[in-house]
Amino acid sequence: MKYDFLSQKSLKQIKFNRLKCTSPNYFFLPKNNDGQKEYELGFKVDELFTNNVTGIVTMGDNFIVAEDKNELKSRLVNFLENDITEEQLKLDFGLGKNYAKWVIDNKASIKIDESNFIKYDYRPFDSRWTYFDNKFLWRWRYATMRNFFKKENLGLIICRQTAINSWEHIGITKNIADDSRVSNRSKERGYVLPLYIYTENNKQQTIEETRQRKPNLNAEIIKHITKKLGLTFTNEKETTENTFAPIDVLDYIYAILHSPTYREKYKEFLKIDFPRVPYPKDKNKFWKLVKLGGEIRQIHLLESPKVEDYITTYPKDGDNTITTKVGKKDWELFDEEKRLGRIWINEEQYFDNIPLVAWEFYIGGYQPAQKWLKDRKERTLEFDDILHYQKIIVALTETDRLMKEIDKIELV
Repeated sequence: MKYDFLSQKSLKQIKFNRLKCTSPNYFFLPKNNDGQKEYELGFKVDELFTNNVTGIVTMGDNFIVAEDKNELKSRLVNFLENDITEEQLKLDFGLGKNYAKWVIDNKASIKIDESNFIKYDYRPFDSRWTYFDNKFLWRWRYATMRNFFKKENLGLIICRQTAINSWEHIGITKNIADDSRVSNRSKERGYVLPLYIYTENNKQQTIEETRQRKPNLNAEIIKHITKKLGLTFTNEKETTENTFAPIDVLDYIYAILHSPTYREKYKEFLKIDFPRVPYPKDKNKFWKLVKLGGEIRQIHLLESPKVEDYITTYPKDGDNTITTKVGKKDWELFDEEKRLGRIWINEEQYFDNIPLVAWEFYIGGYQPAQKWLKDRKERTLEFDDILHYQKIIVALTETDRLMKEIDKIELV
């Protein structure tokens, strides 16, 4: 088609569009810049959370990540105590040549420390176990991830760039997190932005010393927010009147970035760099957004009591083994008016009353209601797994509802 077009036309006959390259990116393709000036009045999240980094890259997930701590421990002990070749390691765990050779080269200097087995935020609603040691983890991002290691913390997980024409690329974590926690597309690497930075002390710490932390927040941006709100900023959450704390800032951002209108209006800019967030307009709207953002945060961490108000059922007894190929075509609609359906995990058993909005809901590059089941193909679900999946469905349904509530508030 291109050759035919060019052979039949001259340059004078072709109607060209003038490309306006604008700072700071100077794209060599047409872009809709409507709203750019307004968008850029907000603060960038990576400039607010000054300590941030891409998530951990293990290079050997099948080997160093497991759903069960004891399974992982047994695997590592077996590796250290037996003479396992590079080829055998690659064959047993589907590893690439670089990781297999690298971890074998590290073997002589490794001693298992029970305290290094940690919960690992692997995928949406899918925490697993890993071993926090740079002799097992290819890129362990210690300078940032240490602030989650045996410490109370929260962190946003955000992609700097996205590859698709929509933006859902945000998560929340309390743990050390994986590079692909929000998306596994090559362009959509997940950055972890911790809320607090802990004092690093190589000596044995007392209980009080382990609590020493400071907000990982740009002082100038916080100063500007303080001025806008007429409130006093405190390093920790207080009950003192007219104060706000780091957790409120995080919840405000979490609400803004879950606004469907905000995502659609600024999607061209959200796709190309870290998100910008508008400064709060006034105290009243700020606290409304903090409340809604906090609700979504607690739901996504499965800490809200709401996630135990199950809206699905698992009505049939059986062996609980996932044998079906889980996917959208396997979702069976049975109530068209309410858009409810069921998903079969084998020929006899299914989860019932799954809302379509939850089944199709995206977080970053994943549809968690589908991915969680797909990742457990040929596995037998335990009782806690069945409950956990039903919590996921509630969480996704509630997120959709709360996002609509956020859109009722004028953000900018």
